[in-house]
Amino acid sequence: MKKAIIMLLLIPVMAISQNNEGYAVLENGMLTPDPAKITEFESGLAAHNKTYHGEGLYGARVYWIANGKNTGSYMWVMGPLPWGEMDKRPAQKEHDTDWKKNVLPFVLPQGEQTYWKFHPDLSNFPKDVTLKNLLIDVYDIKRFKDNEMLEILKKIHKTMVEKFPEETFGMYTNELPSMTDGKDLAYVSFFEKSAWMGIDGKFSEKYNEVHGAGSFEKFLEDWEDITLGKYSSEIWIYREDLSGLKGEIKAMARQ
Repeated sequence: MKKAIIMLLLIPVMAISQNNEGYAVLENGMLTPDPAKITEFESGLAAHNKTYHGEGLYGARVYWIANGKNTGSYMWVMGPLPWGEMDKRPAQKEHDTDWKKNVLPFVLPQGEQTYWKFHPDLSNFPKDVTLKNLLIDVYDIKRFKDNEMLEILKKIHKTMVEKFPEETFGMYTNELPSMTDGKDLAYVSFFEKSAWMGIDGKFSEKYNEVHGAGSFEKFLEDWEDITLGKYSSEIWIYREDLSGLKGEIKAMARQ
């Protein structure tokens, strides 16, 4: 199934639901601890999240990055929540003081903050999920190709839900992209066991079955026309012990 998803992941996807308050956004903060102070870092981060980010819109989860250039760093993820709720996020004196005292002293200067828009219409949460492993594929999309990208993603989504209905995945787009960082679209796959990574789902064959003979070749041509390549592919491992929120994600909450 990994290869099926990878072909999908050739797609710049990361979208979001519209409502009266606006679409949903995830705030991602990458934290790299001082190798000599990981115990202090994890202790401070866990206590902070359980005190200030343990429920509701401002609840946060933490993942450990298991491969690539960011191996050993942690990703702090809050949301999804509408942009309109960001101004109400925890920022009281006690919250900020705790972060500065019990987390920041154990973190190296390099870091990164990104905001990702969730696209429920391009995602699939067929059942409730208990978080364990995530495969995050990020793609670099050419300028002015957003509309073309969305049309391709719709076809990928249609193939996935018809041929792989039990697969859980989410599509996201970077709300504040840079012309130089190459992080425009993210395809997130949720899986439990590593064996999933080695399964060939024959995505190209399934795509042709859904869209007609020869359509996969056209898909590859169109995908090449709108992308500059894959920026990264990372496995994130959920750390419940460091998170404010539990690992359960209700399917209805992501529709």
